[in-house]
Amino acid sequence: MVNLIGTYECKADAKGRLVLSGALKKQLAPMLQDGFVLKRAVFQPCLELYPMAEWNILMTKVNKLNRFIKKNNDFIRRFTAGVKIVELDASGRLLIPKDLQSFANVSKNIVLNAAVNIIEIWDKDNYEKAIDGDPSEFEALAEDVMGNVKEDENGIS
Repeated sequence: MVNLIGTYECKADAKGRLVLSGALKKQLAPMLQDGFVLKRAVFQPCLELYPMAEWNILMTKVNKLNRFIKKNNDFIRRFTAGVKIVELDASGRLLIPKDLQSFANVSKNIVLNAAVNIIEIWDKDNYEKAIDGDPSEFEALAEDVMGNVKEDENGIS
């Protein structure tokens, strides 16, 4: 499993191409030859860039869903809507297809946020709004999500 780190600002050109930062490209170096999958995020107005190996792990889980159950079939259709295979070009740029640019409202100022095993691609203003919430809301969220995680039987995490 990949553990990517960092948040990086960059600019896209008029064609929707962006250059990954050197630090991010270095982390992704072992995965560059396999390519990536770019898709719409489920919960936020951003895009998600999956290294191909991470995408394949996710698709193994999705492929276990019974497509003869309508909600599963509907989920798969919506989850994979607009999915694209992308690669860095010879100049190290990533092209964001027009339909995905439109979905995430990305144009010029972009934030690349490493989210454990994927990279979120955000319009800078939308990213700032997403993280600028009330600190006490994040405290409550952190407690709900991580508060019950225990590493060993002694409750030491």
